[in-house]
Amino acid sequence: MKSLLKIISYLGLAATVVPSCLVFTGTIELETHKLFMAIGMIAWFLTAPFWMHKNAT
Repeated sequence: MKSLLKIISYLGLAATVVPSCLVFTGTIELETHKLFMAIGMIAWFLTAPFWMHKNAT
């Protein structure tokens, strides 16, 4: 389960980085960029906290 959360969160992180490069090169429009950024942000913030915690010792 933890590895699935990592995969989803890294895909969400990629969905916030890759569209910026695609807009810069003119491959996608700004509105599509905003949609991918929103989806990536939601995926990252919903999954990353569950596997990025420190051990309380």
